[in-house]
Amino acid sequence: MAMNVGTGGGSSEPEVMIDINTTPLIDVMLVLLVMLIITIPIQLHAVNLNMPVGNPPPPLEKPVVVTIDVDFDGTIFWNGDIVPTREALEERLTQAAAMVPQPEVHLRPNKLAEYKDVAAVMAAAQRLGVTKLGLVGNEQFVK
Repeated sequence: MAMNVGTGGGSSEPEVMIDINTTPLIDVMLVLLVMLIITIPIQLHAVNLNMPVGNPPPPLEKPVVVTIDVDFDGTIFWNGDIVPTREALEERLTQAAAMVPQPEVHLRPNKLAEYKDVAAVMAAAQRLGVTKLGLVGNEQFVK
């Protein structure tokens, strides 16, 4: 702590103190900071989902499964048959989306397939109304 000591000049007038006491200002600032920290809501990095409770009943009949393979060069296979164009793929996806009940579409990309080819198939399926779409064979991507 510092202390102002006069020069000892013998004058009867006290010297003017030119230092400001900042301790109360710092105390007020810290109180405001603590109040701000307390009032900020806690950020949760989670997505709240309403999950079903219990086990679903087993299906009465086995679902129809359509397998779409995307090869390393972008070639698309529908249940093992080559799909020549994107329009042919979209036509088949439209037919699958119109079926009742809708078949399960299993998408199996090759490990070396480009992302744009797989994303194009997924986007087309979503756009055309396929709701039962799943990725199969993800264990090949885990090292």
